[in-house]
Amino acid sequence: MENNVLILGAIFIPLAGAITTLIFSRNNRAQRYIALGASIVAWLCSIGVLLMTLDEGPQTYRMGDWTPPFGIVMVADLLSALFVVMSSTVLLGGILYAVHCRDKCVTHPAFMALFLSMETGLLGAFYTGDIFTLFVFMELLVLSSVSLVAISDNRLGLEAAIKYIFISSMGTLFLLLGIAAIYATFGTLNFADLSRQLSTGERPLLARPAAVMLMGAFLLKSAVFPFHWWQPDFHTTAPTPVHAVLSSVVVKIGVYGMIRMTTLLFIEEADLIRDWLLVLGVVSIFFGSLGALQTYDGKRMLAYSTFGQIGFILLGIAWGTPLALVAAIVYAFNHAFIKSAMLMLMGVVSSRTKTKTARFSEIAGVGTKMPWMIGALYLLGGMALAGVPPMNGFISKLALVRSGIHAEQWVSVGLAVGAGLITLIYTSRTWQHVFQRKPDETTVKLKDTGGDSMLAPGLLIGACIVLGLYATPLYDVAEQTVDQLRNPQNYIEAVDPALWNGDRYASGQPDIFGG
Repeated sequence: MENNVLILGAIFIPLAGAITTLIFSRNNRAQRYIALGASIVAWLCSIGVLLMTLDEGPQTYRMGDWTPPFGIVMVADLLSALFVVMSSTVLLGGILYAVHCRDKCVTHPAFMALFLSMETGLLGAFYTGDIFTLFVFMELLVLSSVSLVAISDNRLGLEAAIKYIFISSMGTLFLLLGIAAIYATFGTLNFADLSRQLSTGERPLLARPAAVMLMGAFLLKSAVFPFHWWQPDFHTTAPTPVHAVLSSVVVKIGVYGMIRMTTLLFIEEADLIRDWLLVLGVVSIFFGSLGALQTYDGKRMLAYSTFGQIGFILLGIAWGTPLALVAAIVYAFNHAFIKSAMLMLMGVVSSRTKTKTARFSEIAGVGTKMPWMIGALYLLGGMALAGVPPMNGFISKLALVRSGIHAEQWVSVGLAVGAGLITLIYTSRTWQHVFQRKPDETTVKLKDTGGDSMLAPGLLIGACIVLGLYATPLYDVAEQTVDQLRNPQNYIEAVDPALWNGDRYASGQPDIFGG
């Protein structure tokens, strides 16, 4: 369907909400509920787009009604629509958590506006159909998230934000150089037009360097080893609702970019890209898992864990078979719910301490002074992260292992299973440390009452249980997504069928998996 306004709704209603919250800068309660309302509407729009994409095929919206490849076009195929539903759901959970959050920074007049701007940047990055607009949305996302970390209650927040600004500038440089090389070579920035031209097999001088630059930018945005150093400090010092979003869905921009590179743009170079992703994925899995095992802080542990979980997703992309790509998409979707819920629960725990810290030395036994439900939710979240049935994390790891065996990737499958055991160790150890030990009154300083609400993480853990017990719908959508990705011509013709007719239309795109 052309000019589907629901696509614009998902992107720009949060932006309109951000502007509106600034009008009510002196009424923090109104700001929170305006942000919640805008996020709910955006979430409903994203679900509508996904359902229409499943029923009718890819949806588009031409900004200003310009004919592609000129102007900006928003494209919702199954991959982008599914990632937007994933992100909008977690962002809605983040705002719901913020509504009842007791952090001082949440009362800042710009907090909700920045959070909604971050949502606009993230959802726009998934929906956009051209690479320069992707850059614009990513920069909006970066500036919003950096500002949110800078106003954090954590005294190291400003330092972490400044560090990330400098590091992010390197990713921006990679992306801009890649965009410049692409435009100088092909005279277009539209994904569909680029795919059409690259499908001819011709590779001008700057084509492959552009691929390298784009790959570097996406790896940095996902904090993949060796581009990981910024993530623990930046994510750990963020306010809990922001950290829950950063470590669960914001890092998925890089995953999305790598899938696009290997299935739509640089198909001829896909095997080489996948070889690199295989190595980086295995290294990231062990680096993240061992880092989480050794760290001193609950939030930092979960930040390191994100390294490892992104590594699992990269393995699915690297193995390259349809089954493996299905597993990668399922893993990415499920991980977003698990990680955001666990970070929120760690925030609930730390909010009961006088110092509002997640240091293990200061939260030992805190869970024994809290409702038993919080400990039960954290245990379920840890089971999901480690891949224990019946949680959705088990479905993710089962799909990944099955796809690895099908691809005969015995070594990397064995390493992935071994790293999964490490995940079980640090999640169970943390649960025992926080919810089973008796608090040490000399180091643990508790508030008499108060603390953040467990409503948002409770709903997300509930979703993890549902996605584990009833996994078929998500798996079926992932299979349909991969079927659509197998023939890039589906995406090209959705953007503008008339544009590619006649002399300008390449003879046809191959099935990228050779099937």
